Amino acid sequence: MHPDKPERRIVFHGEAQVACEDFAPPGCGPGHVQVRSEFTLMSTGTELIALHRVFEDGTDWDRWVRYPFNPGYACVGRITALGSGVAGFRMGQRVCGRFPHASLHTVEAAAITAVPEGVDARDACWFALAKIASMGLRAAAPNPSESVLVVGCGPIGQMLVRWLCAHGIRRILALDPFGDRLHLAREGGATDLLPMRIEDALAALRERGALPEVVVDCTGHPGVLAHALACAADRGRVILLGDNGNPGKQHLTGDLLFRGLTIRGAHDSHETGDWNAPLIHDTFFRLHGSGRFPLAGLNTHCFAPEQGAAAYAFARERRGDTMGIFFEWR
Repeated sequence: MHPDKPERRIVFHGEAQVACEDFAPPGCGPGHVQVRSEFTLMSTGTELIALHRVFEDGTDWDRWVRYPFNPGYACVGRITALGSGVAGFRMGQRVCGRFPHASLHTVEAAAITAVPEGVDARDACWFALAKIASMGLRAAAPNPSESVLVVGCGPIGQMLVRWLCAHGIRRILALDPFGDRLHLAREGGATDLLPMRIEDALAALRERGALPEVVVDCTGHPGVLAHALACAADRGRVILLGDNGNPGKQHLTGDLLFRGLTIRGAHDSHETGDWNAPLIHDTFFRLHGSGRFPLAGLNTHCFAPEQGAAAYAFARERRGDTMGIFFEWR
């Protein structure tokens, strides 16, 4: 940005209230870097829940979302300043980090990851959602002989399909009512496509043979759980990867007890010593660079920051027509 122009950021000032406003970032002190954004990727599930307050009182969402709220957590940009004591990075280097939608960020150097040369900036933005989906893979712990049903082929579901394929899972079933999303899932490695809602899946799965050993809910919709339990094989596993804001509306069924099912939650925060952000980011970039984590076709729409209100309205109203929605800051 031209030095005479102010820095900008997207802010939710209240329910369904989106603004792009000027702000003054802090200086770059010891151990910190400044990163000028090129692109930020909208996390449509998380950000629309926060914007429209689609959550119950007393939940983690209720404690987290406080207006004014700075949305976003997938940024790719270039280093424009290095504080004293920072090693391993250089001026102008492309990096990524879990930063909100804004033109400039001043952060600790430990918060950024180098983006390999040759990786498109928009493709690199998927690092954050890929990390979330990787937790679903770890929670499910499938072996190659097992089949996995991915419920919901939005951004998180697309990332999970690709992790499963890279992990060597031979049968990956993708379920979504939107055909374009299923096409992208096929490109990412899905072997079986189910163009329907979860309410209609059980009969279709039985027609195709044995029920899947693993069912992963990537939707964050409270009504999915009961149907996901029905769709899992006996002694199977149901993984809740979508973080839903209305847990009081989720319901267990007799399938849990009588068929010996296991339910596990998977969340972005579930890092361990052998599976943490640096390792996951490195694995994501290596797989993408080798062609084993394809992202072609996922980047569907791009908006200027000043179009923030229109971008969120578009994401909400045209859900079946969108996938990767970006803000461009260059």
